Amino acid sequence: MTGIIPLKKGESITSFFAVNKVRRIIGEKKCGHTGTLDPNATGVLPIAVGGATRFIELLPTHKKAYKATFKTGFCTDTLDIWGSVTDTFDERVSFEEIEKATAEFKGEIMQLPPMYSAIKRDGVRLYELARQGIEVERAPRKCEIYELSVEKTENDEISLYCECSAGTYIRTLINDIGEKLGCGATMTSLCRTFACGIELSECFTLEELAELKEKGEIEKAVIPLEKLLLEYPEIHVTENQAKRFSNGGSLMRERVRNVKENGIYRVYGNGELLGLGELTETDLLVKRVYNNV
Repeated sequence: MTGIIPLKKGESITSFFAVNKVRRIIGEKKCGHTGTLDPNATGVLPIAVGGATRFIELLPTHKKAYKATFKTGFCTDTLDIWGSVTDTFDERVSFEEIEKATAEFKGEIMQLPPMYSAIKRDGVRLYELARQGIEVERAPRKCEIYELSVEKTENDEISLYCECSAGTYIRTLINDIGEKLGCGATMTSLCRTFACGIELSECFTLEELAELKEKGEIEKAVIPLEKLLLEYPEIHVTENQAKRFSNGGSLMRERVRNVKENGIYRVYGNGELLGLGELTETDLLVKRVYNNV
């Protein structure tokens, strides 16, 4: 089996646990996820299966979307509801003030990665240091917020919708909104609704995957790898070139027809996907060979 299983991850499980569970359900040893979700976060978790695992790092991930909720009036050490309260505020702000402050974060912004994150520092995850009470300097990172809006909800919570670049921390965004308002803000829930070109509506829960497997219909949950690679332009090669490419051999650029700019391309031979190649000034180099097994 080769392809992508669009998992709808539930709460209170790690992405690693989810992958192992899928591996046991479908009986496939080669499984790996793209874009880790925190244990308490839910939503889209694409899981590569079989030969698709070799393409994980090449799947387009520049755009993601999230729905979150948050409360104002306090902050925690993890920037979410599951941490320890570090500060409280008496200030009260209106929804209109929250809406105005939120709008100012749209576009390119700089974010300071939270200590409770999987980023490594000298080979150690930041969250491991944070649990020891150690805080280290982190360099701000540039990210882009494409769409951002808020709505009122029940229980004094605010609902936030965000479309953003990969690497954006929603809890940091919410914390920064709280700082701008001067009243603190803490994330209370998070659901990823879009990643790697996959919508939440396309995803299956672990229970649904188990049911499909029992019925012998697990293939219904597998998205062809090619669908997630469509953002790369395509190149078609001759039969002889296809054989060479499939065996890991590079092709001379001058002998590849209809090529344009340098970059990564989907490579086809006889109408079938052969893999991904990188076009340079002189050659079409093999990035990954596709094996639909």
